Amino acid sequence: MPPADAPTHHRPCPAPEAGPGAEDTLELRLTDELLALLGEEAPGPRCGPQGGPRNAGLLDRPAEWKPVTTRAGVFQLVPVRLERDLALISRWMNDPAVAAFWELAGAETVTAGHLTPQLDGDGRSVPCLGVLSGVPMSYWEIYRADLDPLARHCGVRPHDTGIHLLIGDADQRGHGIGTTLLRAVSELVLDNRPRCTRVVAEPDLRNTPSVSAFLGAGFRYSAEVELPDKRAALMVRDRAHRDQL
Repeated sequence: MPPADAPTHHRPCPAPEAGPGAEDTLELRLTDELLALLGEEAPGPRCGPQGGPRNAGLLDRPAEWKPVTTRAGVFQLVPVRLERDLALISRWMNDPAVAAFWELAGAETVTAGHLTPQLDGDGRSVPCLGVLSGVPMSYWEIYRADLDPLARHCGVRPHDTGIHLLIGDADQRGHGIGTTLLRAVSELVLDNRPRCTRVVAEPDLRNTPSVSAFLGAGFRYSAEVELPDKRAALMVRDRAHRDQL
């Protein structure tokens, strides 16, 4: 069984293809009208000045979030740049402990195929390196849960923000670092996304150590959710609960 701060998520569900009845699904389309209703800016150039996804405003620009001090060291989310980070992330994806959850083992082209749609997309998911004390040591995806296929399978609220995580190096696992960083990143989301009232995650229900890590980071178990690739534990960290502490 993987340690509590092992990778916490299978690879994300792909966006559904259009087909008969597609208009009846719950997926939210990023039309100009929807963006206006959400108070977002319309999509801009393919990449921003820092190389992140276009329309980074959908997630309030993670590239601009400041470093935070944790008990494990100074931590910062740094948006992925394919030419700089592909080899490292691919190496992590080929670690058996990671591959068991993310299912992205193989050549660098496999990892590139996972990253590129996010980097070329509309900004609803931003892949990031987690840099601890100056060393890249984890991979994160910060995503809009209300604009994700997850919304088909469980109740989400406008601006709910999701987290996917893997700890890249084996020597960083099993020491509580994952719990520390989950708390730090959920704090970053709540501090930098004022319209977000909840941070959510969906680790595999069988991965009890990962669920425990989220609980230790201030999340609560909300529901059991049947997703296309797994049965998940929907973990939620509420802004209202945090503000009451």
